[in-house]
Amino acid sequence: MIFDRKDIANDQLVHIYRNLLWPRLVEEKMLVLLRQGKISKWFSGIGQEAISVGATLALQEDEWIMPLHRNLGVFTSRNMPLSKLFMQWQGAQEGYSKGRERSFHFGNKEHHICGMISHLGPQLAIADGVALAYKLRKEKKVSLAFTGDGGTSEGDFHEALNTAAVWDLPVIFVIENNGYGLSTPVNEQYRCISLVDKAKGYGMDGVQIDGNNVLAVYDTIKGVREYCIKNQKPYLIECLTFRMRGHEEASGTKYVPQDLFKLWEMKDPIRNYEAFLLTENVLTTEQLEEIKNEFKEKIDSELAIGFAAKPVQVNTEEELEDVYAPSSIAYRPSSIRVIDNSQLNSNPGLPAKEVRLIDAIKEGLYQSMQQHSHLILMGQDIAEYGGAFKITEGFVSEFGKQRVRNTPLCESAIVGTALGLSLEGYKSMMEMQFADFVTVGFNQIINNLAKIHYRWGQNADVVIRMPTGGGVGAGPFHSQSNEAWFVKTPGLKVVYPSTPADAKGLLIAAINDPNPVLFFEHKALYRSVSGQVPTDYYEIEIGKARHVREGDEVSVITYGSGVHWAEDYAAEHPEISIDILDLRTLLPLDYFAIREAVQRTGRVLLLHEDTLTGGVGGEIAAWIAEHCFHLLDAPVMRCASLDTPVPFNTELENNFLAKARLHESVQKLISY
Repeated sequence: MIFDRKDIANDQLVHIYRNLLWPRLVEEKMLVLLRQGKISKWFSGIGQEAISVGATLALQEDEWIMPLHRNLGVFTSRNMPLSKLFMQWQGAQEGYSKGRERSFHFGNKEHHICGMISHLGPQLAIADGVALAYKLRKEKKVSLAFTGDGGTSEGDFHEALNTAAVWDLPVIFVIENNGYGLSTPVNEQYRCISLVDKAKGYGMDGVQIDGNNVLAVYDTIKGVREYCIKNQKPYLIECLTFRMRGHEEASGTKYVPQDLFKLWEMKDPIRNYEAFLLTENVLTTEQLEEIKNEFKEKIDSELAIGFAAKPVQVNTEEELEDVYAPSSIAYRPSSIRVIDNSQLNSNPGLPAKEVRLIDAIKEGLYQSMQQHSHLILMGQDIAEYGGAFKITEGFVSEFGKQRVRNTPLCESAIVGTALGLSLEGYKSMMEMQFADFVTVGFNQIINNLAKIHYRWGQNADVVIRMPTGGGVGAGPFHSQSNEAWFVKTPGLKVVYPSTPADAKGLLIAAINDPNPVLFFEHKALYRSVSGQVPTDYYEIEIGKARHVREGDEVSVITYGSGVHWAEDYAAEHPEISIDILDLRTLLPLDYFAIREAVQRTGRVLLLHEDTLTGGVGGEIAAWIAEHCFHLLDAPVMRCASLDTPVPFNTELENNFLAKARLHESVQKLISY
């Protein structure tokens, strides 16, 4: 192994050595503790330390890194105390994730490390978002994301690299090619000669280097960092290395030819670097031993602190509270008004105008862009074209293409980019062109956005607009009501307005909220529903239902298009005293308002456009049965759409929709 020190001074060479040796000795100790049953799991990076350490030392300390399982050297090179890292690995409450995550599935904003999720690929797009924030602020910084040879097979790899290339983002993508994705060898992962060859397909430069040569890694990434900053472009680095132990300790290494271990043992990054330091007279054999002894003593003292961690104290209230970031984190302009239902309905002094639901959404988004200079809009065709439904038409001329961004066709990467922006204090709104297309961004939403605050206290200041619903003859891929997919995911907020005034106020509230919000907009209501909307910049509180109509015979609890179906039905049947509650927010639900609706009539019909099985109505029905049984005069009933995909033919679609069974459901309930 040839080391080229270039102009690196002796003290820096020693600094690199100390950072390289530290994670190796820590790992060796952890493997002993694993065998003793004192930690539960370990993903070994032995043999790969040069990549993590060289890359981390080549960056500034305030540049974000997105590490994976085998990047202990990232954490240690960012000077995270071993005692607290050990608490993390033990699942102690004093660790970085309060015992909620294991091993390296955690991040820390102070050290600019973004916690991974098990799905690996989504980390890459978060680096895009961080780099976009740097670019927008004209900061001379890069972000860096790791992936493995196996991870390059994931769609997220393609989406993240393509987005970084199209948007000219200063991101460094590092592939740790250690020959195996768990037990699958690289010849079963890809057919290109080298993974770095993929860079050309994205219009970016790349280089393949010896990942076991710490100076090669350090020097390469320092140079690439300068390139990315100067040219505002991404770069791909393939680091050739080898995993000397199993994917994780339980999986073993029987699938690896034994001669490979002998070959790569000769390429050990630490042993070779030590030989170089001795040859260069930077350190003596005695000094190397002194450093090792110093580190071993430090490990023992740090572990003593770690082992002294207090037993976990279970606090259910704290667990629930930490699912969401407190709203005080959000930047709320001093000009904001919070308007309740009574003000919307009866305040004659509140300036308002008659607008359609689609115009109210546009106005809420426009005013939010005026109030928040750090709000970024992203989505397919949303710039000059104005989006599929023209909601952002004209925004580019007002706010520019830096803030109103057309995206490639890659929903997962853009959700990840939105999260990356959040790491750097930006707000973002992503328009999902149709709510149906959210399936290809599902992993990012469910596992990254929703869980990140609970896992390590990082907020995800992201709104995803979801044009949804049927009634427009668009068929099974453009008409689904898929809000229930997300209602069971702690950490998300799910909002679904039915009126223009609510749409504007709730959208503004969603953008001001530091948590991830899925904002459902019914396509059929865009231009068919109008109403008085205050011209002011105002919020309607998320999590509060709206009492639409007073009645004493039947309570219809609904949302979205169901509100209008219920109102029309009530108008057509004045002989029935119908009470209507518009939920507006599906997560969190307004259980107080639901209870009041049950109490007013004793007969409850849950109405929604979504299919019956697994719909929101089932959960509410269960809650009412559990908590309001004594208030009921009849069984809770549901009226929902058929358990089929949404058909294209309008007659079939009309039969599919819950509205077709509304009269039958009401009659059955009042005659019980």
